[in-house]
Amino acid sequence: MSDLIKLVNNWSITQFVHTFGGLFEESPWVAERSGLSRPFDSFEQMMNVMKNVVQASNEQVKLQLLRNHPDLGARISMSSNSVQEQAGAGLDSLSQEQYNELQQLNKAYTSQFGFPFILAVKGHTASSILESMRQRHRRGREEEFETALKEVFKIAGIRLEQWLAQIGHEHEFVSKPAAVQQRTMYYGKGDVWMYRSYAKPLTGIQSIPESPFMGRSNILFGLNIKVAVQGDEFLPSFAEGDNSLVVATDSMKNFILKHAADYTGATVEGFLALVSRRFLETYPQMSKVQMTADQIPFEDIPIGLEGNYRPSALVFRYSQNDRATAAVEAERTGDSIELSNHFSGVADLRLIKVKGSEFAGFMQDEYTTLPETWDRPLFIFLNINWRYDDPRDGMDDQRGRYVAAEQVRDLAAAVFHECRSASIQHLIYQIGRRLLSRFEQLSEVSFESNNRTWETVLEEVKEGEGKVFTEPRPPYGFQGFSMTRDDLGTDGHDSGKAGDV
Repeated sequence: MSDLIKLVNNWSITQFVHTFGGLFEESPWVAERSGLSRPFDSFEQMMNVMKNVVQASNEQVKLQLLRNHPDLGARISMSSNSVQEQAGAGLDSLSQEQYNELQQLNKAYTSQFGFPFILAVKGHTASSILESMRQRHRRGREEEFETALKEVFKIAGIRLEQWLAQIGHEHEFVSKPAAVQQRTMYYGKGDVWMYRSYAKPLTGIQSIPESPFMGRSNILFGLNIKVAVQGDEFLPSFAEGDNSLVVATDSMKNFILKHAADYTGATVEGFLALVSRRFLETYPQMSKVQMTADQIPFEDIPIGLEGNYRPSALVFRYSQNDRATAAVEAERTGDSIELSNHFSGVADLRLIKVKGSEFAGFMQDEYTTLPETWDRPLFIFLNINWRYDDPRDGMDDQRGRYVAAEQVRDLAAAVFHECRSASIQHLIYQIGRRLLSRFEQLSEVSFESNNRTWETVLEEVKEGEGKVFTEPRPPYGFQGFSMTRDDLGTDGHDSGKAGDV
C-alpha cells in the first residue's frame, strides 16, 4: 500500500469528495458513497469500488449519470474536466460543416436513446468521433446503455490518471478495463445525535509540556454518529425487494441511543468499539460495521463566587470550534469479532499566526506571479488524524495511554508558535514529528491542511504596528501528508528544536 493511498484513506469524507467528486460528471455522490468503503489497497481498487457503486444503482440513477454529460462539441457551459477533454480532441475548433453534422448526430442520438452520446475522447480526433457516432447510432438501446456506462468508467479512470500525474504519482494507477471483483453493498444511518449526561470522566491523561489538558468531566458527552453495515445476506433486499433480514435504519438509531446508557467508558473510540461489536453480536446477517463520530464540544463556563471563579457543573457552552473525531471498523471473522481498522482525530482546527512564517525559494517560471515573502501572517485550516499501535490504547481509558484531541490541538498550536516555518508543508512535518515523539503509543499521524491566509489590504496603519487584511479569494491551496515512526530517525525521538528549523 503506497503512502498516498494511505493518506487518502485517512481523509475526511469532505476532502475525499472535494478531490474525487468530479471523476464522474456532475455526480459527487459516487465519491461520497465510495468513501465509506475505505481503506483501499490501491487506486485501482478505489476505482473498482466507484464502478461498483454505479453498477449497484438503479436504472434511473444510472440514466441521470449519463444525462449529466454534455453533448460532444456543444457550445454550452460544462465542467472544467469536460472542457479540457473535448478541447484535447479538437472539438473546440470544428469546421462549420463538422459542427453541423455533430449537432445533427447528437440530436438524433439523444432522441433515440434518451441520453447524450458519451465517448472517452482521449486519443480521438474529430473525424474518429463522428465515425463512432455514426456506428453506435445503429445499436439497440440496451447495448448502447452499457456501452455508454463503460465510456463513463473510462472517462473517470482517465481523470484519476491525470490527477495522479499532476501530483507526480502517475505510476500508481493506469486506466484499463477491469472486471468488477467485489460488489459494493452497504446501508446505514447518519446524523445520529447522541447526548449522554454524567458519563465517566476522562482522567489519567499523560501530561505533555505543550498542553495543560489533563482530562474532562464528561458531564455532557455528545456525539454525532454515522453507521454503515455490510453483509451478503442483505443482497435480496436490493435484488428482490425482500426485506426479511433488513434492520431498519431507525432501529439502528435506537440501538445506538440505547447502548449509550450502557457505556461505562470515557472515550469516543471506546463507545464506537462497544456499539459496533454489539451490532455484530446481535445481528448475524451483518459481516462488517463501520462507525464514525464527531464529538460535540461542550466548554466550561466560569462562574464567579465571592471573587473566585470555577467551572460550572450545570451550565456549558455548545462550541462550534474544532472537535474530536474517531472511526472504528468491526468485522466478523469466523466465530470471532475483530476491530479491523480505526483512527482518531481532531477536525476543523483553525490557527492564525500573525507573523513569523515564510514562503520563498519556490520554483519560478512563466506561470509564476506569486511574490516571495519572508514574514507573512499564516492562517491554516487543519485536520489531524492518528492511529495507535495498539487500538486498545484509544478505546480503554483505564490503560492510561489515551491521546486526547485537546492535547493534539494544543501541541499543534505550540509548534506553530515556536516554529519559523518555510511553508505549510514544513510546519505540518514539524507538528507530526513532535506528536510521534510525545506519544510513543502512536504508529501514524496524517494531515489535511488548507491555506486560508488573509489578503493584505494596507501595509501600514495610522498609529503603531499593524496592517489591514481581508478574506482570501478562492481557489485555495491544500496539502496532505502522513508520517510514521520512521520519520523520527533511529532514536525514535524528535531531536530538533522547533525554533531551529
